[in-house]
Amino acid sequence: MTTLILVRHGEVEGLDPPTFHGRIVLPLTDTGAKQAALTQEIMHARWAVEAIYCSPLTRCVRTADIINEAFRLNTVPHQGLTDIDYGAWTNIPADEVGKRWPRELGRWKSQPHGCRVPGGESLQEVAARVIATFNTLLDAHARGTVAIVTHDSVLRVLLCHVMGLPLSSYWLFNPTPCGISVVSHDENRFTVHSINETQHLLNA
Repeated sequence: MTTLILVRHGEVEGLDPPTFHGRIVLPLTDTGAKQAALTQEIMHARWAVEAIYCSPLTRCVRTADIINEAFRLNTVPHQGLTDIDYGAWTNIPADEVGKRWPRELGRWKSQPHGCRVPGGESLQEVAARVIATFNTLLDAHARGTVAIVTHDSVLRVLLCHVMGLPLSSYWLFNPTPCGISVVSHDENRFTVHSINETQHLLNA
């Protein structure tokens, strides 16, 4: 059996009010770094992590590196775990996107599976690369415990996948910074143990 610890990166600027960050370079805030340290503590107490993979974007690499201080592994960035490409919306606050692309934003909120962000990726394209990456990691780790540090968009897609839900369920999940979801895989079956645990962040 493989246990998968799914973690969103720590806090960055522009989460509230929300901004479409996508693939821009963002450092963790001081709070984000503290969230990552608290996540390290709870993960070290609960799991013997054998591998850590992350999105290659700075905010995920930094979060993964802080977590990895407890495990002393080689953090492995993987392009397949990167954030959705928001195209023309990249680094624009959601309110401004609503003014400039009201119809497209409305569809993104109501029918994300049927919306392509202008100049960016569709959810089907995100799902194709994310699930292919996920399957590659499962093939490489038929047993043991693996941590994956990535973005809310990737986590939503992964949770839809492991729960057998369509991409129209994308907004059912709301991964928060350094929230932990736990999934196991055994004999071609997934079991979801928890979604977006945040108790460890109370003192962040």
